[in-house]
Amino acid sequence: MSGKYRYFLMMMITFITIINYVDRSIMAYAQEYIINEYGLNAKSWGHVLGFFGYGYIFGGFFGGLLADKKGPKFVWMLSAVTWSIFALGMGVSGDIGIAVFGGSALAGFAVFRILFGLAEGPALVGNARTLANWAPVKERAFLNGIGILGVPFGALITAPIAVFLISTVGWKMMFVVLGAIGIIWAIIWRKIFTDYPEDHPLVSKEELEVIRYSNDIKKNEGGDKPISPWYHFFKSPTLMLNSIAHFCANYINFLILTWAPKYLQDVFNYDLKALGYLGMIPWALACITVLLGPKISDILFKRTNNLWIARSGLCMISFILTGLFFTLILTVNSPLVILLLMSLGTGSSFLGGALFWVVIQDTAPTRVGAYTGVNHFIINAAAIVAPTLTGYLVMTNGYPAMFIAAVVVCLIGFTLMIFVKPGIKNNQSEVIVNNARM
Repeated sequence: MSGKYRYFLMMMITFITIINYVDRSIMAYAQEYIINEYGLNAKSWGHVLGFFGYGYIFGGFFGGLLADKKGPKFVWMLSAVTWSIFALGMGVSGDIGIAVFGGSALAGFAVFRILFGLAEGPALVGNARTLANWAPVKERAFLNGIGILGVPFGALITAPIAVFLISTVGWKMMFVVLGAIGIIWAIIWRKIFTDYPEDHPLVSKEELEVIRYSNDIKKNEGGDKPISPWYHFFKSPTLMLNSIAHFCANYINFLILTWAPKYLQDVFNYDLKALGYLGMIPWALACITVLLGPKISDILFKRTNNLWIARSGLCMISFILTGLFFTLILTVNSPLVILLLMSLGTGSSFLGGALFWVVIQDTAPTRVGAYTGVNHFIINAAAIVAPTLTGYLVMTNGYPAMFIAAVVVCLIGFTLMIFVKPGIKNNQSEVIVNNARM
């Protein structure tokens, strides 16, 4: 581990990101039990899935402010412990709603899912602040990819984990098991992480030199002294357009995360056991492309010294491929072909998944916490819009409308990224990395 401690930390972040995504998406695999037990329909189930987003958008926003003020370690600890506590109670949230909220199980799910989302919100923001402090510029995109690998990989393994836990301990107890894992991780993280590499005894002088070479954030040199308030985010066209495009990519993520299991059950009559392995297919390729995209981006930047090509251009390709594969779904009837196209579409979406976060680090490195918090608020409106809108679309127009909406979203994201120019100075004279020596 000598000279590579930052990679160990990123693997720990990858692990907790996996748990983060399993915790939030595993409910989709218990949908048959929950709908039957509490008498829900497609519309109300869409609301149950969407409640998470109402808390999630605010959690990310306030988590970003805290990350700049208190540091990423504080944010990671607060987030992991609190979301794990709410995960522990998720299995009884419907019963609590019936007992406390006038017999409404839906109200119970609303309270727990919103608070759970609020607690999970700061996680990716904590990751961004950690990377701003720990990642060398030339490794920035790839290390972001390692951190975000937990997103598709967590979604990939949710299906077999859900099937195993539901089959062995029941759908209610599976939340208890997952909540306990998050708390254990937080205890370990407290021992092994510091906000800055300068403070960690296992970071060698050689590694510190690598981290600090052309880096924008140093301890007590901008990271602790923000130079602009959070609302200056809205003065940057690049940051705004990047966030709206990021929303489009996140829409695809939450669409597959929340509705793919029910789609497979309703259209092709797959049972829970079959979903244990079929539910993995849409995410398989994404586990590769989430690392491949950032690696390609770093290579492009090194060779061209052009952030638009390395970041925006690659995101545009990502949107075009995603939209193409979801369009093809509308033309076939074979479940295996549809699963393959879903995998190709989701994988294409994650080709640029980490780069939206990197654009903020490129453009406003001294305000990564606050600005990623604002970005998080915007993009994770998709956690509300995607499952809720899909519920309405499925009830009124059937499942094809779900994929048509996804294609439209991809076209919007592609168009917006044309105008995203990473590293351009904004009115606050942020540090730029375009001309950083590689």
